[in-house]
Amino acid sequence: MGGIFSSRGCYDISPYMRMQNQSRRANRLSQTTDGARVSRMCEDNELISCFFSDFDTLYSGFQRGLRLSGDKPCLGWKPLPTTPYTWMTYQEVNERATAFGAGLVHLGLQPVNATRVGIYSQNRPEYIIADQAFFRHSMCGVPLYDTLGEEAVDFIVNQADLSAIICDKNVKAKTLLDRRKAFPVLDTIILMEPVEDGIADQAKAEGVRVMQMQEVEKLGKENPTPPTPPKPEDLCMVCYTSGTTGLPKGVMLSHANLVACISGALKVLDISNLTLTTEDVLISYLPLAHSYERVIEACFLGVGARIGFFQGDVRKLMDDIKELKPTIFPSVPRLLNRFYDKVLSGVNASRVKKFLFNMAINSKVKELKKGVIRNNSVWDKLVFKAVQAALGGRVRAITTGSAPISSTVLNTLRCIVGCPVLEGYGQTENSAVSTLTIVGDSEAGHVGPPLPCNMIKLADVPEMDYYSNNNKGEVCIKGPNVFSGYLKDPEKTKEAIDEEGWLHTGDVGEWLPSGALKIIDRKKHIFKLAQGEYIAPEKIENILVQSPYLAQVYVHGDSLQACLVGIAVLDPDALPALASKLGLRGSVAELSNNPEMKKVVMKDMVDLSKKNNLSSLEQLKDIHIHPELFSVENGLLTPTFKTKRNDVRKYFADQIAEMYSKMTDTIKS
Repeated sequence: MGGIFSSRGCYDISPYMRMQNQSRRANRLSQTTDGARVSRMCEDNELISCFFSDFDTLYSGFQRGLRLSGDKPCLGWKPLPTTPYTWMTYQEVNERATAFGAGLVHLGLQPVNATRVGIYSQNRPEYIIADQAFFRHSMCGVPLYDTLGEEAVDFIVNQADLSAIICDKNVKAKTLLDRRKAFPVLDTIILMEPVEDGIADQAKAEGVRVMQMQEVEKLGKENPTPPTPPKPEDLCMVCYTSGTTGLPKGVMLSHANLVACISGALKVLDISNLTLTTEDVLISYLPLAHSYERVIEACFLGVGARIGFFQGDVRKLMDDIKELKPTIFPSVPRLLNRFYDKVLSGVNASRVKKFLFNMAINSKVKELKKGVIRNNSVWDKLVFKAVQAALGGRVRAITTGSAPISSTVLNTLRCIVGCPVLEGYGQTENSAVSTLTIVGDSEAGHVGPPLPCNMIKLADVPEMDYYSNNNKGEVCIKGPNVFSGYLKDPEKTKEAIDEEGWLHTGDVGEWLPSGALKIIDRKKHIFKLAQGEYIAPEKIENILVQSPYLAQVYVHGDSLQACLVGIAVLDPDALPALASKLGLRGSVAELSNNPEMKKVVMKDMVDLSKKNNLSSLEQLKDIHIHPELFSVENGLLTPTFKTKRNDVRKYFADQIAEMYSKMTDTIKS
């Protein structure tokens, strides 16, 4: 295997990076391994828990970044769409966090780990300042987010005993005040923006203290308090999983949990010649309320790098990226798929462009298979330069997680951006990441070997015919990055973590000959059809969504029915061309309801099903085409863009019932 080249230099593949030996049996660990595998980067098979000796909590991690980059930029934002990025230095961030933390203590919040403080905000510099203020006094943050819904917010505020919540906007403060009777424990709201008169009046009437963040910082400056830093075993945050069904669960993550995950990721990047430095730049737009983004930003703060925040509007994200010029670009499949679709849409507009694009891709795919990743080839200059410029022109790694991404999209992105695209896998319960693909592995469709902070084993799932002796089974994770349990919920904790400390993920994996892990199924999202056959809907959805006509698919079935039906959403970018080809006109709603459109889509779905060897029971017998994309805003996707299956099922209950009713009528006639 040759080296991995880029315009920034040569990445030598070390012995750790051999493509056919990505993990090894964990047979020398003192713990119960039960056939588990560990990363080849684990020296003497020991799991890593701390990469930097002076970074054992998220507080000490930021202090490390402060020592490295005291007067260098730390957090950046755009005050107005027309103004350039404005930056706060590490020293300025530290001063504000020091003042805000002292202010919180002066307001009566105890500087102990049992104190939990809510934070209800979009990504912005004040979020990081508040976080560091919590850590400075051993407090534990509890993130809230817009799409939780009233019932879930009530549940979290009460379960976590949140007497104080920090909000970015007055509208969120109003939402809390309107619901005040549901959580009498709340007595303090702190706003990042100026407090509006109406909010001040409502808060006074409800007996809630409301202040602006700058007022609290002023109090802290006037009443300084020495820090009471957390210990590694202290809780860092209670991260509530958005969940696809039921109420959210409060995942208790300690500083040690998050530092172990961060350390594992940093070691992989370091060995892959992607070491983070003070010169790196991150674009912050994925929700900070979730562990994936929190871990990434903690990595950057710990090495003294800079973080620039998007304007808060996803529609302006590409403008922010072009100006910020990030070097690392974390993303999720849904956004990368949209980016890929936009690129192809532009390419397909011209025969010449399409011809050159295909030639360029074929050439660079050959390079990928040889272990060459670069952005300075002749094809980069002729064909891909504009696409690379759209991402700022400096991206040296893209990460993706939270859901599967297609092999086609993954390798096409590696070609056109000319940098490693690393796919990770994990859950909130293991601090976000447990596996990561390695630089130079051109094979797609898997999530790489375990991070060096955890080991992974596969447990038998007999009801689905998966057995560990065939290298297939439920993915189970063990290591210092695994959480201690769900807040005030020992029953659900016992369901998630067994007596030996293994986290049972509910995902089904397969060990590939290379030692990489492939996620092949989902244990929880299975159901029986009337015939008694088990069906895994997500497996079918991942196949059907490959249709060029579709943006989203939801597959439905239950034990009272003998077949599957589905809800499909047309790809808005592909719709005009398809409508023109069929000679159809009308709005998106009209086209979605057109029988000819449905006929074409159904045929493509059947072809895809057969091509991918789906059984007759796994093929959809009918679909309803919905004119609006599932989204976080309409409550059909979680903030990490997973389908909220229970909510989708309820939302489309009438359409699902109608499809089954028509089948019954057809059989009777």
